[in-house]
Amino acid sequence: MSWLETSIMARRGVARGEARSEHAITEKTQGKYHYVYGPYAKPVLTVQPGAVVSAETHDAFEGAIKSETDRPSEKLNFPYLNPQNGPIYVEGAEKGDTLAVYIKSIVPRGPQPCGTTCLIPEFGGLVGTGDTALLNAPLPEKVRKVEVDPVKGVKWSDKITLPYEPFIGTIGTSPEIEAITSLQPDYYGGNMDLPDVAPGAVIYLPVNAPGALLYLGDCHAAQGDGELCGVALEHPTVTTVQIDLIKGWRFKWPRLETAERIMTIGSGRPMEDAARIAYRELVRWMAAEYGFDELDAYMLLTQAGRVRLGNMVDPKYTLGASIAKSLLA
Repeated sequence: MSWLETSIMARRGVARGEARSEHAITEKTQGKYHYVYGPYAKPVLTVQPGAVVSAETHDAFEGAIKSETDRPSEKLNFPYLNPQNGPIYVEGAEKGDTLAVYIKSIVPRGPQPCGTTCLIPEFGGLVGTGDTALLNAPLPEKVRKVEVDPVKGVKWSDKITLPYEPFIGTIGTSPEIEAITSLQPDYYGGNMDLPDVAPGAVIYLPVNAPGALLYLGDCHAAQGDGELCGVALEHPTVTTVQIDLIKGWRFKWPRLETAERIMTIGSGRPMEDAARIAYRELVRWMAAEYGFDELDAYMLLTQAGRVRLGNMVDPKYTLGASIAKSLLA
């Protein structure tokens, strides 16, 4: 039996975690990709809970960087980065509900080398930026293109091959009224760059607007904790997700479930505020649904909690706080 059959999605979802209708969003049917999360874009697709949707995602640059001789400052039009598929309207979703998204698969597409990473002026974890202003000159621009193969891995060099560990860098639901850049993570999800949002996981996202309006894109082939230089191994994909709806499950910040762990996700600056958000939400989840006293949960997480750093480069930083399910029984 798959762990998904015992997941929160299967136990509480409208579709009970069943895969029902199938849909595809191609580049052609998507048309214009979106760079803003908000309730004002016309849905590209309307589905019922249980829908399985495959989407042809672009890399973070919508394919603008084609060779290692390209200069990002000349090819990119900031802030038009992180193109998003969607929005997907989920029938029956209302404010106060939760969207459950099971990530079934992420497969690279397009000609090789399809993976791209680069150094962008005044962007990254170890350089001066517009928010952390320094007088020293930016690092030189540099582009690396790599071959990405689901079986053979990511060919970094003749000596180094990294495992293919894909995940969705940017996924979320629409805010209720705001229109927010797809570069920023927040309570609705967004550009969290959290490697746990990977095939085999279910991410739970708060519904803030009618239909939820799910956006997704910016898939990564590999990324270390922190996305240090600001650009993971970006690549275009066919990403397939299964969507369910949980009525009346209300919380503010995204949650995630795998076979072994539950996780809450916080985004903010400074980084310790993101950690505080994530851990506070996990304490409250354990108290509300797993029978813990809040103070006991707080003390247990001090001994057994784990933190995963998503990104430390975006307008807000993202961390996920988790605990093993075996400790919740």
